[in-house]
Order: sequence, then C-alpha cells, then structure tokens
Amino acid sequence: MSTFDFQTGELLLVDKPLTWTSFDVVGKIRNSTRIKKLKVGHAGTLDPLATGLLIICTGKLTKKVDEYLAEEKEYTGTITLGETTPSFDLETEVNETFPTNHITPELLLETAKGFEGEIEQVSPAYSALKVDGERAYHKARRGEEVKMKARKVTIEAFEITSIEMPIVNFRIVCSKGTYIRSIAHDFGKKLNSGAHLSSLRRTRSGDFKIENAWNLEELINKIKTERINIES
Repeated sequence: MSTFDFQTGELLLVDKPLTWTSFDVVGKIRNSTRIKKLKVGHAGTLDPLATGLLIICTGKLTKKVDEYLAEEKEYTGTITLGETTPSFDLETEVNETFPTNHITPELLLETAKGFEGEIEQVSPAYSALKVDGERAYHKARRGEEVKMKARKVTIEAFEITSIEMPIVNFRIVCSKGTYIRSIAHDFGKKLNSGAHLSSLRRTRSGDFKIENAWNLEELINKIKTERINIES
C-alpha cells in the first residue's frame, strides 16, 4: 500500500538544496512518480542560492498553490556589508566596494527597525519577474538595462541576530512577493555603504515549518521505492 496518492493530491514540504531551482525540485518529484500528465506545482519560488522550505502540491491539491503562496514567510540568512553585486546576491561578482568603519551595532539595529511595516521595494533585475513578456534575468544576463517597478510589501520583523563584521546574520518575517536580496541591497544603502545577500534559508511559510520538511534525496528514494513495490 502506497503512502502517497499523487493524483488525488499530496502536499509535500521539501528542504530545497543549494543551487537547485524550485522548478528542478518540481521536475525531480514529477519524474520520480512516473505518472503521466501529473500536475505538480510549488507555492513560492526560492532562488538557486537559497535553501529551505518549499511547498510542493500534486494532483488536485495544485488548486491550493495560490492560497499557500499568499501566506507569510520567514527567512534567516546573512548579509555581507561593504560590497554590492548586480544580482544583489552571490550569483554575480562584486562590482563595487564601500567603507564600513562607521557602521556600529546600534546603527545596524536602528536601520533594520526602519524597514519594518509596509515598504516599497524594487525587485532585482536578476529575477524571474517578467518585463515585456520575458524573464528579467534573461535580459540582465545579456547585459541589457532592466527597469523594475517598485512594489509594496510588508515586513513584519527584521531582526539582527548576530554581527561579525562585515557579516550580519538576520531573521525576517514578510509578506509574499518580498525579495530578501532587495532588502539586503537597500539595507546597505541606508547604512551609507553597500551590501549583498550572502546566504538565505526559508524557515517557515504560513504554519508550515522547515523542521517538518523532507530531505529531497530521502523523499525521492521513498517515492521510487514505493513505486517499485507497487509495480512488482
């Protein structure tokens, strides 16, 4: 008897590995089931350089993807001060450096508090948002100038958890559509310096927590084992 019923619908919490895209995870799970035309979707993209909670829905449960997508998210990660990159993270090389001698722990805490509430942020040019019908990152990687529109998002909490200059560890609770890379970039500006996101992990989405997520390799092995047992 199978644990999974992918056609009727499964909600799978997966710990997305580093360098995998969210669509890589969706494709791996779909292919592992070997069910033709199986619907599989995710509720909230994670960048390849981010890890953590990815909600995967299959079958009839894919209708609930938008509902899960709309829920509040929580992240932890690190921001590197004094350097910027075009992608606002480590996907691209450092393009500018800035002084950090004036940055004190008090300034960091005060500046982080200033981001809480409803804010306007400009998404990174290196993002999956569409501009003129094409993913922005395709244009950015070709060296084209990409103008991104400002969007309103809500930051429920921006907590500095530890400081080891020039590395700042943080925890953020935010609304859907928030780009943590943009927060890191704007954080550097507010400090009269520069900054980029150097690591990111999604720890919660709505009531779902990373502690309850599958290791992807273990999940794939379980799916394959159950499929083989049913087929044999």
